[in-house]
Amino acid sequence: MSRRAVDLVMMLSAFVLATALAAAVGAANFGTALAFGQIAFAATLVYVLLRR
Repeated sequence: MSRRAVDLVMMLSAFVLATALAAAVGAANFGTALAFGQIAFAATLVYVLLRR
């Protein structure tokens, strides 16, 4: 896999896993869980950008 594909998979995985974890732990609703997913996506994006 190319480096770009690995970066995309890593960011998408962070979004999905953080959303699922927030929903499992007891987020007030699905919108709140998605907000935590967006935060994880943004943090992973910053990591990817700084790694280059």
